[in-house]
Amino acid sequence: ICALVDKVAGYDIPVLLTGESGTGKELLARALHYGSPRESGAFVVENCGALPDTLLESELFGARRGAYTGATEDREGLFRQASGGSILLDEIGETSAAFQVKLLRVLQEGEVRPVGAPRPVAVDVRVIAATNRDLEEEVRSGRFREDLYYRLAAITVRVPPLRERPMDIPLIAQHYLQDNAAALGLAFEALDAEIVERLCAYRWPGNVRELRNEVLRMIALAEGPRLSAAHLSPRVLHAAGAAEEAASLSWLGGLEGDLRSRLEALEAKIVHASLIRHRWNKTRTAAELGLSRVGLRAKLVRWGLERAGAAEDGAAEDGAEDANEAVEGGGGVAS
Repeated sequence: ICALVDKVAGYDIPVLLTGESGTGKELLARALHYGSPRESGAFVVENCGALPDTLLESELFGARRGAYTGATEDREGLFRQASGGSILLDEIGETSAAFQVKLLRVLQEGEVRPVGAPRPVAVDVRVIAATNRDLEEEVRSGRFREDLYYRLAAITVRVPPLRERPMDIPLIAQHYLQDNAAALGLAFEALDAEIVERLCAYRWPGNVRELRNEVLRMIALAEGPRLSAAHLSPRVLHAAGAAEEAASLSWLGGLEGDLRSRLEALEAKIVHASLIRHRWNKTRTAAELGLSRVGLRAKLVRWGLERAGAAEDGAAEDGAEDANEAVEGGGGVAS
């Protein structure tokens, strides 16, 4: 995602960010702005789903004094405030058809008409839009204008949920730790391995927003510069154990056949894991499993693991081990 944002930032065209709520679309919009030639200009944000049409229009396009009840002075509007910079129109999928027509004109003409004004005013703004809706489906159903969609979606960036990008979790958590600590005049050590492991094991249904709140919780509970896993919320702590248990059992679903076949496959997996743990040393593997080396080797030949073992450790076993097989006489657990 970060690499794509870096690549897109330099192009002065609209960008549409899509993804679940809380995935960090505003964070990426800021990165688009501050990585662009417009970085010295203003970056402003408006939640289009939070206001009715009349207020949204005056908020974005401005208004003349007396244009409506309560308009006691001229209002500049966010598009004019952002001129030379960028504007993020969050929740763009929540807007009405009437408002979409007016926004389309702004994108086409590069000008806004303040409410109650006799003529439009030119603006120079890069528009970034964000939504948690499927706008293509909204277009097909007639709830979103097709022409506006194609104007906004010159470049579309899907922001995956946090559970699909676990490698980003430590980076985002560390960012929020440093950012919020600095705002509070505090300093913390980097997140340790145990905290990172537990953060990465959690599914984050609330995405980046939930992760930020988790970091704020740790900051609030900290008693010094070092954070520990004890500062994590119970749901995150318990998730790590649940994830480990699920991972340890998930492969059982891949066993097929009757009971005898499944037990045979299970035995092969246990032996294979032991071989890997002992770097394909058959003597130590046999000792751990209570097998003779002859019995172990017979199993490996039956399962086709003998050749795999030679390939993985890249060399034949010690000659002394092979010599032992000749005098052991087999045995161990019946094969």
